[in-house]
This record gives sequence, C-alpha cells and structure tokens, in this order.
Amino acid sequence: VQLQASGGGLVQPGASLRLSCAASGRTVRSNTMAWFRQAPGKEREFVSAIRSDGSTSYADSAKGRFTISRDNAKNMVSLQMNSLKPEDTAVYYCATAYGRIITSRLSGAGTYDYWGQGTLVTVSS
Repeated sequence: VQLQASGGGLVQPGASLRLSCAASGRTVRSNTMAWFRQAPGKEREFVSAIRSDGSTSYADSAKGRFTISRDNAKNMVSLQMNSLKPEDTAVYYCATAYGRIITSRLSGAGTYDYWGQGTLVTVSS
C-alpha cells in the first residue's frame, strides 16, 4: 500500500485546512486509517483514526476542531482541521493498519503498517 498525503500549507490562526490521503496499490476499505503529526523537535503524536465501520477516535488536542472521514470508493481518508492554532504546526502523516484496531492501540504509531510521506502544516500570523 502506498499513501500520498496532500493539502498542507501556510495558514493564519483560526483558519481551516483539509488534508487528504490517497491510498494506492490495494483497497484500504477494510483498514483502519489514521493521522499523526510531528512538530519540530517533538515526537510523532496521534491525531485521529477511523475504522472501516466509520467509528472514530481523536486526540484531546483535536477533539471539537478536527474531523476525520473516509471515502472507500476513492480509497481516501481526509482530515478537516478548523480553528487552527500555532501549536498545530507540524508535518502530518497518514497511516494505515490492516483490519479493525482496538481502541487502546489506535494511538500507537507501531500499530500501523504503512505510512505516507507527510504534508507540512504551518499555522502562523
């Protein structure tokens, strides 16, 4: 599976941005899809995940502002980010894992089998 993330850019605080991740090589309709991010000098951290049944999970930092969704027909997952803050600045990575992942493992980077190359989001005035 190859993952291609896109949609990053430079935005002002309070703005919105929509990230997309296109999968190729095989269908990911049965996979769990996730977004992680890594800010300069920090470890990669979980942002959000969505299972094949549409159930979702969010990091506390993303709750109420970010929405993850998937389009199985297009083999894609998206992350709608609203009310962006400077602390959201990071490289955002999409990832996928085979099958349904239990809640306790959703936020672990080691859970995921494939990763995209990342897209940079910069929130600055």
